[in-house]
Amino acid sequence: MILEKFKQHLKQNFPKIQSFHPFFNEALKWMLEAGGKHFRAQLLLGIVNAKNPALFNQALNVALALEFIHTYSLIHDDLPAMDNASLRRGKQTLHKKYDETTAILVGDALNTQAFLLLSKLDLKENVRLKLIETLAFNAGLNGMIIGQAIDCYFEDKPLNLEQVEFLHIHKTARLIAASLKMGCEICELSQEDSEKIYQIGLKLGLIFQINDDIIDATLDTKEAGKPTHNDLHKNSFVNLLGLEEAINSKNRLKAECEQNLTSVDEAVAKTINDLIRQYL
Repeated sequence: MILEKFKQHLKQNFPKIQSFHPFFNEALKWMLEAGGKHFRAQLLLGIVNAKNPALFNQALNVALALEFIHTYSLIHDDLPAMDNASLRRGKQTLHKKYDETTAILVGDALNTQAFLLLSKLDLKENVRLKLIETLAFNAGLNGMIIGQAIDCYFEDKPLNLEQVEFLHIHKTARLIAASLKMGCEICELSQEDSEKIYQIGLKLGLIFQINDDIIDATLDTKEAGKPTHNDLHKNSFVNLLGLEEAINSKNRLKAECEQNLTSVDEAVAKTINDLIRQYL
């Protein structure tokens, strides 16, 4: 139900601009239309639905902003200068479908459009500011950007476990944790509760990344909807630990996560556990 409502909202709110560019609006929605799990949007909306469903409609644009940020990061991640991928979510990547310039600019547009959406929310000013700060911190220099920089720079340069965890906490886990925290902020939960749920989100983000590494190592391109066996030069958990130990690590983290969730609000814990079971 939450997923369907979000998909409908996304479909009705693809970004667009009036201009005489022949295909830019099509390019803007190319990767957004391709689907995906909408995992981050579901985490945020799940928290709001559990704690203050009266704010669900206002939260849809916050989830949309998250989706824009996540999609921009994928578009840039696929560029020739980074992973040089030709397939994403079962479709051609943007630079393959159009060109590199378009892919860079669409990514830039989605990034900045996310913050424009947050600035115009029908929520209290202090809540809007918190949401902007949380997203900027976790998607920016303190999160996704430094993670991606390390990921690209250290290709074919093996890191130790602590360094690999640092990389993936920043590149992947912080935005997943931010999704949960932003849901808490919309509902104006206490700082203590928000922080506790954010820390669970960081662990959840690591589980998500290990799962992604396992998919890359074990599925073919058609099954995964993107190029696989593509992490040979990367500091992935499978490359560092081997497949069996990566699976064991994922299961250990899942058990820890489920244990941590016993200390938070029951409705919130159920929401997160349901998504873990469904996707991880």
